[in-house]
Parts: sequence; structure tokens; C-alpha cells
Amino acid sequence: MYHHVKKLMYTVRIGEADPRFGAMLLEQFGGANGELAAAMQYSIQGINTDDPMLKDLLMDIGTEELSHLEVIGTLARMHLKPMKTSREDADADPLLAITGGSGVNLFNSRGNAWTADYLKITGQPEVDLRNNIAAEARAKITYERLIDFCDDQGTRDALQFLMTREITHMKAFMLALDSLGLSPLEIGSLQPTPDLVDQYFNDSTDEDGDGSADMAGSLSSKGGFKCIDSPAFHPELMAVDGPN
Repeated sequence: MYHHVKKLMYTVRIGEADPRFGAMLLEQFGGANGELAAAMQYSIQGINTDDPMLKDLLMDIGTEELSHLEVIGTLARMHLKPMKTSREDADADPLLAITGGSGVNLFNSRGNAWTADYLKITGQPEVDLRNNIAAEARAKITYERLIDFCDDQGTRDALQFLMTREITHMKAFMLALDSLGLSPLEIGSLQPTPDLVDQYFNDSTDEDGDGSADMAGSLSSKGGFKCIDSPAFHPELMAVDGPN
């Protein structure tokens, strides 16, 4: 059950409206890393899970993301409003001015329609939680870049609030992932093929085609990998039942 409270989660105030920046803000309204995508992803994951703790977490954060959508939508609308009456401002983005009435809609900063393809939902808790952590990280960086392009203090304050909550959600998802008691490489129920799982394929070869472990060497040794140079020339090493 949802209940709309007629008050923003964060009160938005701006100085001078900037329609061009308003168009940028639409990235966090209907873009791939925006608040609508986050709200839908977490809420649907919550509906799908049988774990009461995880369901509560996902529904809580999914609902908060809807509140964030209202904040970013209101902020964008404030910046876009001059396009309704000013030809010069309307020229900044004719799509928004003519077809959108200088308001928000379900598209990103380039006018591309929102799509459910943005959502990452597998029904596997350890996979979905990792997807959510990555989604929050992408959103955090998007807000950071928006702040970099904005001089209006009221707008920056609102974006700072939203950016900060992304880190809060990352922390919550990380704790939920840790509560599953799985190692970082425990995914699903099937075990990977022994030996093959510890092979690092050095697929960037030099001009002679015999492979080069210069960059891969330090990483492979730290990860306990066996470095395989030019694996394309050694298909026998890629058998799922081990080397022939």
C-alpha cells in the first residue's frame, strides 16, 4: 500500500532557473541510472523475494527512491519552467518545450524513452544485491557530475542530499549481502569447473602472437591464477572437464 504525503522528502529551493541544466537533471528522472529505475528495480525485487528481512529492506529503499523521483522531478520542473514562455529558453531543448510542455516525462536528458531494460532483476539475492550496489554507485557518480555543472546553491544542496542517500543505500545493500553468509564468489548452487576457474586468460597478445603477461602478471599472482598466454591457440585448456 502506498500513501502520498504532500510534502517533499527534501524541500527544493532554487535561485535562477537554468533550462539547460533542467534538461540535464532529466537523466536522474528517466535515465538508466535514475530514480525511477531504482524504485522499480528494488520494489520488484522485493515483491519477488521470500526473505522477510530482504523484502522489508527492498521495499523501504524502493519507496524512498519514489520520494527521490519526486524531488528530482520537482527540481527539474523548476529549472525547465522558463521554457513555457521564453522562445530563447525553449530553443535550449525544443523537444521538451514543444512536446513536453516544458515539464518532466519518462525520458532521459537526450529525449530517449525510459525502458524496463534498465532494470536488473534475477530473483537471485546475491546477484540482485550486487546489481543494486552497482546501481547506487552509478547514481552517486551521476549526481556528483551534475553538482559539478551547477552553480545554484539550492540546487546543489538538493543534489548533495540525493547523492548522500545513494551511499546510505549502498551501505544497506552491502550489509544485506553480508548477512547472506556467502563468500564473494558463491553465486547460485552450481560449482565452477576446478582448474578452469583458476586460469587467467591473457588474451591481449603482442605482435608475434605468443602472448604477454606484463600487465596480467601481478594481478594473476595475487589472485592465485595460472596465467595462460594466447588461450585461443590452446583450446584443449578450455575443456570443462580439465586439460585433455
